[in-house]
Formats: sequence, structure tokens, C-alpha cells
Amino acid sequence: MRAVWYDRNGPADEVLVVGELPDPEPAAGQVRVRLAATGINPADVKRRSGTGGRAMRHPRVVPGDDGAGVIDRVGPRVPAARLGQRVWVHSANHTSAFGTSAQYVVVPAAQAVELPDGISFEAGAALGVPALTAHRSLFADGPLDGLTVLVTGGAGAVSHYAVQLARHAGARVIATASTPAKQRAARDAGAQHVLDYREGDVAARILALAPDGVDRVVDVAFGANLPVTAQVIASGGTIASYASDAVPEPALPFYPLMRRGVTIRTVMVFTMPAPAMHAATRHISRLLADGVLVPPPLTCYPLGSAAEAHNHLERGAPHGKLLLTQA
Repeated sequence: MRAVWYDRNGPADEVLVVGELPDPEPAAGQVRVRLAATGINPADVKRRSGTGGRAMRHPRVVPGDDGAGVIDRVGPRVPAARLGQRVWVHSANHTSAFGTSAQYVVVPAAQAVELPDGISFEAGAALGVPALTAHRSLFADGPLDGLTVLVTGGAGAVSHYAVQLARHAGARVIATASTPAKQRAARDAGAQHVLDYREGDVAARILALAPDGVDRVVDVAFGANLPVTAQVIASGGTIASYASDAVPEPALPFYPLMRRGVTIRTVMVFTMPAPAMHAATRHISRLLADGVLVPPPLTCYPLGSAAEAHNHLERGAPHGKLLLTQA
């Protein structure tokens, strides 16, 4: 199969190789997916670059957690009826060295989720880790109907899905974003209020919209945003964060948060409890089929241009989603 891989950490242009590898075969409980599109996430470039001391766990790594395609082989204990099923794939690279930046990927059957009819493979490949992260951040602490949700970094892929999911669940959504283009993207996703976090006292502006505070925060930068989120979180609220790159070890204002009974929830798709993962994949697929959940703007690179795509993401996350396609 044609694939992208690296055997050492480093810059994309120096370490990513495009070539031929043996076709993988599914073991018991696994399926093989012939991929049409692959999603690229920040975790992929962090693993490849070795950011944050991420040592390689395998001598060769095919990057990519997310993708979409058709199941063309099944292993023992997987129903033959799954052959030919259109699926979206998530978390492929978490426990395996061979991810989705290839023509084929082998994953546990539960990580290949049926893709509704009429939904493109590109849209399916854009789900995976971002959509599941948004779902867990929002729903781990109960229903959202009637609540106010703050989504930081409102133009990223996780934020895009978080805004849509929260709105559909009956929440009022406030988003923060920097540039006019990113603010427009957050509005297009459905946020009722979008604030430039670089202008003025953003905490005061949020509280002007939500005097009692926000009930949930879906946060892209826990440490950097904590001075604001700690001010605006409501009593009994939850700050759910999936990254803290700029300030990885923040000082926590413990007593102010304790007095309001605030929950701090760290979110990582790869550690989601199995029942929560099952509920999330079913919910996401249903909303996708109903036209409620739509992907962010997609930028596609051919598989052979994986280094260029990685560089694009590292130069600054676009307000959208980067994909590799088999073209």
C-alpha cells in the first residue's frame, strides 16, 4: 500500500517519507478500511515533531488517527455483514504504529463507525478526534438545554463541532476568536455571540452577556485562558479543556473555584470510557445523517503532500480542517 511514515522525530520536510508498505491484515476483532480521506490533527504533528518530549514508541509510525473509507476485510469475530460498509475511523494511531495516512488502516471494529448514506468521505474524515472531543467536553456533565456555553478558540475544528452540538442541545453559545475571519467562522457554526478575546476586558464582556456566569466552558487553552474562565464560570459550572500548550502548568485559583463548586474536566478522546464513546459515536452519526452536524471548511492535500499539510497546520491552525486524500 502507499503510505506516509516517519522513523525519527523532526520537521515534516525532513522525516516524512511517502512510499510503499505491506498491506495490513485485520486480526481478531479488527476491520481493514480502504481509506478515501484522512484527517490531520494537532496531535499528529506533535507526535511526529516530538513536541513536549513525546518520544517515539515504535521504530516506524504511519501518522493519523482519523479517516473515512470502506471496510474491505474483516478479522475473526467480526460479522461478514460489515464488508463494504462505509465508515468513519477514529483513534487509529493511539495504540497502533500504523495510522490513517495510508491507503489502508486496520482498527478495532468499534473504531470504524458507519458513515450515513449521502455523507462524503471527506466529511467523515473530518469527524474523529475533533467531534468526539467536542462531544465529551459538552455532555460529560449532563444535558445542556437552557444553559450558557462558552467555546474558546471558536474557529478550530473542535470548537466548530462544539458550537453546533451545543446549539442543537438547546444551549446559548458564546464564542471567542481573534481575527475577523475566525469570528465569522464561529458565527457560521451557530454561535449567537462572538467576542474578540484580544479586545478590552473579555471577562467583563462575557459577564455582560451572562451575568450569572457561563455553565460550561469548552476550552482550547486551559492555562492561558484560566484568568478569564475562572472569572466567568458559574456556580456548579464545568471547565472542560482539551489542551494547554501555551501554559502547560498553570497556577490554579483553587479557593475561588472551590467556593463556586466548579468542576475542572480534562478531556482526551483516547481515555473516554467505553459507554461514553459508544454514545458519542451514535449521537454524532445520527446528527450527521440529520444534517445537523456539518464539517468545518475543508482543505485537502493529496497523500503525497503530507509534509506540506503538516507544515500548514504547524504554521498556525486554520479555521477549518486539513485532510489528506488518495488522489
